[in-house]
Order: sequence, then C-alpha cells, then structure tokens
Amino acid sequence: MQLIQTDNHFDYIITGTGCAGLSLLLHILQEPNLRDKSILLVDNSLKEKNDKTWCFWEKEIGFLENLVCHSWEELIFNTDTESLTLDIAPFKYKMIRSIDLYNYAKSRSLKKSKIKWLQADVTAVGNENGQAFATVNNITYYGKYVFNSIIFEKEQKAYQIDTCYKLLQHFKGWVIETNEPHFDDKKATFMDFRVDQKDGCAFVYALPLSPTKALVEYTFFNKELIPQEKYDDFLKQYLKNQLGINEYSILETENGVIPMTNHRFKKNEGNVINIGTAAGWTKGSSGFTFQFIQKNTFLMTESLVHNKAPIIKKSILENRYNLYDSTLLNVLYNNKMTGKDIFQQLFSKQKPSSIFRFLDNNSSMKEDIKIMSSVPLNIFLPAALKEIYHAVTKK
Repeated sequence: MQLIQTDNHFDYIITGTGCAGLSLLLHILQEPNLRDKSILLVDNSLKEKNDKTWCFWEKEIGFLENLVCHSWEELIFNTDTESLTLDIAPFKYKMIRSIDLYNYAKSRSLKKSKIKWLQADVTAVGNENGQAFATVNNITYYGKYVFNSIIFEKEQKAYQIDTCYKLLQHFKGWVIETNEPHFDDKKATFMDFRVDQKDGCAFVYALPLSPTKALVEYTFFNKELIPQEKYDDFLKQYLKNQLGINEYSILETENGVIPMTNHRFKKNEGNVINIGTAAGWTKGSSGFTFQFIQKNTFLMTESLVHNKAPIIKKSILENRYNLYDSTLLNVLYNNKMTGKDIFQQLFSKQKPSSIFRFLDNNSSMKEDIKIMSSVPLNIFLPAALKEIYHAVTKK
C-alpha cells in the first residue's frame, strides 16, 4: 500500500537515530527506488556531540568508508605473561566517530524534503489497521513500517524475567592528547589485560590517532556497573603504570553499557521491525554490534527494494552461533574460566583472521572446530551440552 503523505503519515518511521537507525536511513537513501520515500526520524537527542566510537574489522572498502577516521593493520594483545603483535591481514581495524555519522546522515537527509526529524520521546509503537504507528508527544504518526531501536518497558520486563544470562559490557573512554609523542599510530592495542581483574573481566583498548593523541578505553565484562569515579581512577592508573603517561589533556569522554546476553529479542511485531540491540543484533558473547548493523540494514533495504517484508531470518546453519554465544556466556557468567584466559588462549593459538570471522558469524565449520580446540574441552563441552539442553527444552 502506497501511503499518501500528510502531516502524520510517512512511508517509513525510524524511532531512535543511533547507529542502527542512521545506517538504515543511509542505505535507503542509496537506493534509487527508495530515496524519495517519506521518512520520519525521532530521537530524544539532537546528536550534536561525539558520544561514542565504533571500532570494527573489515576486509573491503565498507559502506561507511568515508567516515573512517583511522585504521590499523596491526593489533597488540597483552596479558601479564604474554604480549602479541597481531597481523590481522586481510582485515583492517577501523574507527568511526559517532558525530561524523550523525552529521553525515543529517547532511544527506537535508537534501530530501520528505525526510523529517523530531527531537522527542517515543512513548509507544504498534500496529493499527494494517499500518505501523509511533506515538510522539501525544501525536500518533503512521507508516508502512516503523523501524524501532528503542527497548520499551514491555521488552525490558520480558528480559528481566527471562532465565537467560545477563552480563554487561560497560566502559569509559578518554580521548587524550600529550605534549610529547607517546603512541605508534600504526598499531592499536586491541586488548590489554594487564589491569586488576578483581571486579571481573577487565581490559583496556588504546587506539592511537596520532603520535600524541589516542582513545584509551577501560572495559569490563561482568554483572554489575561500577561508580564513575572508579573508571577515572583505573584510566589514570593505566596511563601512568602501563603507558608511562603522567601529563595529558582529556579532549573527549565517552561511556556506555552494552548487554551481553542470550535473551532472544523480538525481531518484529507486525509492521514494527526492531533494529540494533532491540532486535538482538548485539553479539551476546562479545558485545560487537557495528558490523551486524551494517549487514542487516543492507538486507532490510534489499527487501524493501523488492517490496518484501524487511525481516531478517537466519538459516539453520547460522543459528549455530547462538549456541556458541550461550556457551561462552555460561562459562563467563559462572566464573568457570576468566575472560583473560579465554582470549589469551584464542589469540595465542589461532590466526586473528579466523577469530574475526568467527566473531562476525562468518566462519566455516572447519574454522569453528579449530577455534573450539583452543579452549579447554573439560570446561566448554559441559557448558555446550547444558545450553543444547536448554535450547531444546525451551521450544
């Protein structure tokens, strides 16, 4: 059904203008058959500052390559007992700043008279008379589809009562600048576990942007958040003790919380199509989301071009990654093995390219078996069998 443009009717509505919402918008604008659609975008933030950074690995020139502010071909992996320099070919590790995506999406959409932006809270989404709707400031807007990245109270309650694993990846990062050169901007520290592990699995990213500038981010995989001042203390200690940096300016700060869970988020309810973390695109065992967003928003756009429902379905073979994620979460949640030891065994025994394909859900069965052989069978096999039993009995 082709909708007639009125003040409250649009072809598509996008609720939440983070990475998923704006990636979908940009994919739509790339398609000649879709670029003249009327679109409403709603978010409670104006998106006028750099509030997060996305890092990811990629082999080809990507869809958002023009936004990549820095990339690295070598990564450093550190523990107390081992230091590895990883040649990640054929991949590159890339960084995109959120403000660049926000500004790019706005500049592209400003050229389109049928695209409208609203800064407001979305209080509800749903279906009515064959259309999807979003309620904003007590006004109901209608569209053929609502693409939603907001986790509403109903889904939050379902998540809380689910007997799934619930870990958090939480972090705080500083972009710092020093007077003297301290960094090799051709190498990025992917994981540095030479930090206190008493609060759970903890590591640091150190991503140099120049010899005097870097994003340094302190990250946890555990069950509970920590006070903001503790992040600051940990970052100061890391800069002093591991990097030998005492004097620096903090240019930007970012923090965030990402769910690490095997909860099955709803993909859609009628013509309300969930996207991003709300659709389960965050990988449960690692928190990686960016590349899953790019893959899935591309597939959704392809469906729209061919006038098909934009619902992403996994093959039976692809669903094996749900088991892998649940197994690793089982091990981490129940403290059967530390995150530091798991990642150390993986990166010391396997090629980074194989690990990256595995984490991207793009590995072969042969690679899967090799990856699994890197970790103790007596720990991971019982966990896997338990997760298979849970999966079967839940059906």
